Amino acid sequence: MEHRQTNKTREMAACALFATLMAVCSQIQIPLPMVPINLALFGAYLAGAVLGPRLGAISMIVYGLMGAVGLPVFAGFSGGLGTLLGKTGGYILGYILTALLVGLLTRIWGRSVKALIPAMVLGCLACYLFGTIWFMAVTRLGLWQSLIYCVFPFLVGDVVKILLATAVVRRLEQPLARIGWNWC
Repeated sequence: MEHRQTNKTREMAACALFATLMAVCSQIQIPLPMVPINLALFGAYLAGAVLGPRLGAISMIVYGLMGAVGLPVFAGFSGGLGTLLGKTGGYILGYILTALLVGLLTRIWGRSVKALIPAMVLGCLACYLFGTIWFMAVTRLGLWQSLIYCVFPFLVGDVVKILLATAVVRRLEQPLARIGWNWC
Protein backbone atom coordinates (compact mmCIF):
# COMPACT_ATOMS: atom_id res chain seq x y z
CA MET A 1 0.00 0.00 0.00
CA GLU A 2 2.78 2.44 0.94
CA HIS A 3 4.63 1.77 -2.34
CA ARG A 4 1.47 2.47 -4.36
CA GLN A 5 0.91 5.70 -2.41
CA THR A 6 4.52 6.76 -3.09
CA ASN A 7 4.04 6.14 -6.81
CA LYS A 8 0.78 8.15 -6.86
CA THR A 9 2.49 11.00 -5.04
CA ARG A 10 5.38 10.89 -7.51
CA GLU A 11 2.96 10.90 -10.45
CA MET A 12 0.99 13.86 -9.05
CA ALA A 13 4.21 15.79 -8.44
CA ALA A 14 5.42 15.04 -11.96
CA CYS A 15 2.12 16.25 -13.47
CA ALA A 16 2.29 19.43 -11.40
CA LEU A 17 5.90 19.98 -12.45
CA PHE A 18 5.08 19.66 -16.15
CA ALA A 19 1.97 21.85 -15.85
CA THR A 20 4.22 24.48 -14.28
CA LEU A 21 6.81 23.98 -17.02
CA MET A 22 4.04 24.67 -19.54
CA ALA A 23 3.12 27.88 -17.73
CA VAL A 24 6.74 29.04 -17.92
CA CYS A 25 7.18 27.96 -21.56
CA SER A 26 4.00 29.83 -22.51
CA GLN A 27 5.49 33.10 -21.27
CA ILE A 28 8.66 32.79 -23.36
CA GLN A 29 7.13 34.26 -26.47
CA ILE A 30 7.33 36.46 -29.51
CA PRO A 31 4.00 38.30 -29.85
CA LEU A 32 2.37 38.19 -33.27
CA PRO A 33 -0.94 39.77 -34.32
CA MET A 34 -3.13 36.66 -34.04
CA VAL A 35 -1.19 33.84 -32.35
CA PRO A 36 2.04 34.34 -30.38
CA ILE A 37 5.09 32.16 -30.93
CA ASN A 38 6.04 30.54 -27.62
CA LEU A 39 7.69 27.45 -26.18
CA ALA A 40 4.50 25.70 -25.08
CA LEU A 41 4.74 22.90 -27.65
CA PHE A 42 8.26 22.23 -26.34
CA GLY A 43 6.69 21.59 -22.93
CA ALA A 44 4.00 19.35 -24.44
CA TYR A 45 6.64 17.29 -26.28
CA LEU A 46 8.59 16.84 -23.05
CA ALA A 47 5.48 15.94 -21.05
CA GLY A 48 4.51 13.21 -23.50
CA ALA A 49 7.99 11.77 -23.92
CA VAL A 50 8.94 11.84 -20.23
CA LEU A 51 5.61 11.19 -18.50
CA GLY A 52 4.01 8.95 -21.09
CA PRO A 53 0.57 9.27 -22.65
CA ARG A 54 -1.59 9.21 -19.51
CA LEU A 55 0.45 11.44 -17.22
CA GLY A 56 1.57 13.67 -20.09
CA ALA A 57 -2.05 14.32 -21.06
CA ILE A 58 -3.04 14.81 -17.42
CA SER A 59 -0.29 17.40 -16.96
CA MET A 60 -1.60 19.32 -19.98
CA ILE A 61 -5.17 19.06 -18.63
CA VAL A 62 -3.93 20.50 -15.32
CA TYR A 63 -2.25 23.34 -17.25
CA GLY A 64 -5.49 24.02 -19.15
CA LEU A 65 -7.55 23.94 -15.95
CA MET A 66 -5.14 26.32 -14.24
CA GLY A 67 -5.69 28.79 -17.06
CA ALA A 68 -9.44 28.14 -17.27
CA VAL A 69 -9.92 29.16 -13.63
CA GLY A 70 -8.11 32.41 -14.31
CA LEU A 71 -4.49 31.78 -13.37
CA PRO A 72 -2.30 33.75 -15.81
CA VAL A 73 -0.55 30.69 -17.28
CA PHE A 74 -1.42 31.12 -20.95
CA ALA A 75 0.71 33.17 -23.35
CA GLY A 76 1.13 36.79 -22.34
CA PHE A 77 0.15 36.00 -18.74
CA SER A 78 -3.46 35.51 -19.79
CA GLY A 79 -5.99 33.14 -18.32
CA GLY A 80 -9.69 32.54 -17.96
CA LEU A 81 -12.38 30.83 -19.99
CA GLY A 82 -12.36 33.69 -22.50
CA THR A 83 -8.81 32.81 -23.52
CA LEU A 84 -9.49 29.09 -23.51
CA LEU A 85 -12.58 29.55 -25.69
CA GLY A 86 -10.93 32.24 -27.85
CA LYS A 87 -8.98 32.01 -31.09
CA THR A 88 -5.95 30.27 -29.52
CA GLY A 89 -7.94 27.90 -27.31
CA GLY A 90 -7.68 25.09 -29.83
CA TYR A 91 -3.91 25.13 -29.54
CA ILE A 92 -4.12 25.10 -25.74
CA LEU A 93 -6.38 22.04 -25.93
CA GLY A 94 -4.14 20.67 -28.69
CA TYR A 95 -1.30 20.42 -26.16
CA ILE A 96 -3.26 17.62 -24.49
CA LEU A 97 -3.46 15.76 -27.79
CA THR A 98 0.23 16.44 -28.46
CA ALA A 99 1.38 15.03 -25.12
CA LEU A 100 -0.93 12.03 -25.48
CA LEU A 101 0.26 11.26 -29.01
CA VAL A 102 3.96 11.79 -28.27
CA GLY A 103 3.61 9.60 -25.18
CA LEU A 104 1.85 6.82 -27.09
CA LEU A 105 4.32 6.88 -29.96
CA THR A 106 7.40 6.91 -27.72
CA ARG A 107 5.92 3.99 -25.77
CA ILE A 108 5.65 2.06 -29.06
CA TRP A 109 8.76 3.34 -30.89
CA GLY A 110 11.10 4.04 -27.98
CA ARG A 111 13.18 7.11 -27.19
CA SER A 112 15.91 6.99 -29.79
CA VAL A 113 16.43 10.15 -31.81
CA LYS A 114 14.96 8.32 -34.82
CA ALA A 115 11.80 7.62 -32.81
CA LEU A 116 11.43 10.87 -30.87
CA ILE A 117 11.61 13.21 -33.85
CA PRO A 118 8.78 11.62 -35.86
CA ALA A 119 6.68 11.22 -32.68
CA MET A 120 7.07 14.94 -31.95
CA VAL A 121 6.45 15.92 -35.58
CA LEU A 122 3.16 13.99 -35.50
CA GLY A 123 2.30 15.58 -32.14
CA CYS A 124 2.98 19.00 -33.63
CA LEU A 125 0.82 18.27 -36.66
CA ALA A 126 -2.03 17.11 -34.43
CA CYS A 127 -1.84 20.36 -32.44
CA TYR A 128 -1.67 22.42 -35.64
CA LEU A 129 -4.69 20.60 -37.08
CA PHE A 130 -6.85 20.90 -33.97
CA GLY A 131 -5.76 24.46 -33.22
CA THR A 132 -6.13 25.74 -36.77
CA ILE A 133 -9.61 24.26 -37.19
CA TRP A 134 -10.60 25.89 -33.87
CA PHE A 135 -9.03 29.19 -34.98
CA MET A 136 -10.97 29.08 -38.25
CA ALA A 137 -14.23 28.40 -36.41
CA VAL A 138 -13.71 31.26 -33.95
CA THR A 139 -12.35 33.87 -36.39
CA ARG A 140 -14.34 32.76 -39.45
CA LEU A 141 -11.18 33.12 -41.55
CA GLY A 142 -10.48 30.77 -44.44
CA LEU A 143 -7.88 28.02 -44.52
CA TRP A 144 -5.17 29.95 -46.36
CA GLN A 145 -5.41 33.01 -44.10
CA SER A 146 -5.46 30.78 -41.02
CA LEU A 147 -2.35 28.94 -42.19
CA ILE A 148 -0.62 32.30 -42.68
CA TYR A 149 -1.46 33.32 -39.11
CA CYS A 150 -1.23 29.97 -37.34
CA VAL A 151 1.16 27.62 -39.08
CA PHE A 152 3.69 29.14 -41.48
CA PRO A 153 5.35 31.52 -38.97
CA PHE A 154 5.81 28.63 -36.53
CA LEU A 155 7.40 25.97 -38.73
CA VAL A 156 11.07 26.88 -38.25
CA GLY A 157 10.62 27.41 -34.52
CA ASP A 158 8.85 24.09 -34.14
CA VAL A 159 11.72 22.29 -35.86
CA VAL A 160 14.05 23.88 -33.29
CA LYS A 161 11.67 22.96 -30.42
CA ILE A 162 11.51 19.34 -31.61
CA LEU A 163 15.29 19.07 -31.86
CA LEU A 164 15.75 20.68 -28.45
CA ALA A 165 13.06 18.50 -26.82
CA THR A 166 14.65 15.40 -28.36
CA ALA A 167 18.03 16.38 -26.92
CA VAL A 168 16.54 17.06 -23.47
CA VAL A 169 14.66 13.73 -23.39
CA ARG A 170 17.78 11.84 -24.42
CA ARG A 171 19.79 13.68 -21.75
CA LEU A 172 17.20 12.93 -19.04
CA GLU A 173 16.93 9.22 -19.76
CA GLN A 174 19.83 8.02 -17.59
CA PRO A 175 19.34 10.41 -14.62
CA LEU A 176 15.63 9.56 -14.45
CA ALA A 177 16.37 5.84 -14.67
CA ARG A 178 18.83 6.20 -11.74
CA ILE A 179 16.08 7.63 -9.51
CA GLY A 180 13.71 4.87 -10.54
CA TRP A 181 11.45 6.87 -12.88
CA ASN A 182 9.15 4.45 -14.66
CA TRP A 183 9.09 5.69 -18.26
CA CYS A 184 5.55 5.57 -19.64
